[in-house]
Amino acid sequence: MIRKFIDKLLGKPAAGDKAATKGARIPLGKRVEVPASEHGIDPSLLDERAVRVVTTLQDAGYEAYIVGGAVRDLLVSRRPKDFDVATNATPEQVKGLFRRAFIIGRRFRIVHVIHGRGRDHEVIEVSTFRAYMDASAAEQVEGNEKTSKEDMAGKSHVVDASGRVLRDNVWGPQIEDAARRDFTVNAMYYDPRSQIVVDYHQGLKDAKAKTLRMIGDPETRYREDPVRIIRVIRFAAKLGFTIEPKTLKPLRTMSSLLANVPASRLFDEMIKLLQTGHALASLAELKKQGLDRGVFPVLDAVLAHATEGSAREKFVHLALADTDRRVAEGKAVAPSFMLACMLWHDVEAKWVKLREQGEHPMPALGQAIDAVFDARIGDISGRGKLATDMREIWLMQPRFERRNGNAPYALVDQPRFRAGFDFLRLRADAGEAPADLAEWWEDFSLGTDAEREALIEAVRESGRPRRGGGAPRRAAAAGATAPQADAASDDAPGGDEAAPSSEGGEAPRKRRRRRRKPSGSRGGDSAGAPTPTSSPGHDVD
Repeated sequence: MIRKFIDKLLGKPAAGDKAATKGARIPLGKRVEVPASEHGIDPSLLDERAVRVVTTLQDAGYEAYIVGGAVRDLLVSRRPKDFDVATNATPEQVKGLFRRAFIIGRRFRIVHVIHGRGRDHEVIEVSTFRAYMDASAAEQVEGNEKTSKEDMAGKSHVVDASGRVLRDNVWGPQIEDAARRDFTVNAMYYDPRSQIVVDYHQGLKDAKAKTLRMIGDPETRYREDPVRIIRVIRFAAKLGFTIEPKTLKPLRTMSSLLANVPASRLFDEMIKLLQTGHALASLAELKKQGLDRGVFPVLDAVLAHATEGSAREKFVHLALADTDRRVAEGKAVAPSFMLACMLWHDVEAKWVKLREQGEHPMPALGQAIDAVFDARIGDISGRGKLATDMREIWLMQPRFERRNGNAPYALVDQPRFRAGFDFLRLRADAGEAPADLAEWWEDFSLGTDAEREALIEAVRESGRPRRGGGAPRRAAAAGATAPQADAASDDAPGGDEAAPSSEGGEAPRKRRRRRRKPSGSRGGDSAGAPTPTSSPGHDVD
């Protein structure tokens, strides 16, 4: 009994458990230095700021390498989106070498070294080599990150009851740091000075064979961090790699462990899955592995109603394809835009229901947005900004129907006009909004002052500007003197619809005429095309 107690304190498995845990320990591998002539990495694909971080650490006497996914992408001739650095310097030592560096994280303490400012800033993530720590040697707590904060205080290596790592801040040598990484292709280190790749687990061989292979026992590794289940799906879709059979086999059975992962982290992984430029391929891979249901609540809500051939399925497919295209073109994408697309039909259905109950259109839309956001997104990190951006995109949609007076000028000057317009354009592409409405707004947003006036005049003379969610205004009386332009009515939405008659046989109300401002009074003295208020696409930052 005493022997068992001592073994437990020292993290040694019990006699009956040795056979079960013998194969579970992560192999440390063997250090192999691969020269440039063999790995073929193109130095022109490197980020000079990441190289500067590495050389600064090396000049201070520390080991430092570009690590992880950046090395993997470089080996297959891809320009990495992000560059991470690994070093034997502690977070405090790293922070002391850079003017703008911040230590972040509790689960894993890392340093963000920031270059540049504003939208052009870049973050280089620097992590300290970590030791391989067997789960049996860690301190175990009941609950998760939120419910066990007091129990984890002052501890450096903590797991929950299922073996999931909650905290891992034990520093160690590079060979152990490589062993504790997930896949062989993510466990390589590149020195930009010597151009040597350090490989402990034959990652270079797997990269060339386009194979995703887990380091160590897959079940143990998935248990340590269930998010690896999502990562293997994402990498397979993004890279076009094949999942090695032993790595693939436990995926479905271990997916239940994802229920223990905090909602915010799972939400972040879903965003990565859909915003890496391979959203459609990722969804196909999820479906292929039987993980398209019960993993992400938002996807469950969307896919449950996006049946094949439905309007919702078409719209979501167009939105994800558009996101993939923008990433491939190197353009910015925003999670708020993509989520606004995925949840729009929920909002629209709730909006219609509230209007049928007598609510006014705009208050009803606001209530619908709040209800859907709370039900589908919930309490996650960054909820405030996400909600604001999505709300603005959705609230803009009925405003696009108003194309008279000052309304178009006010709308096009909104900071997030481009996001709202791109949303309208997708609705038009899916057949859910008039195509000529999207064309009108594109012409208006890019037009000169004179062209904008002409577009508004065309709508005015058509006699049917759309307002308040699509309800047409009453036409002018038959004897009204409003002029009719020959070329205007054909282009205006609803231009060939019959005018609604007056109720009770009374004479129809005369159309109230707005006083036009002198040409050039809106938009300054310049007659040239105005500068867009934000970059094209759905960048809502």
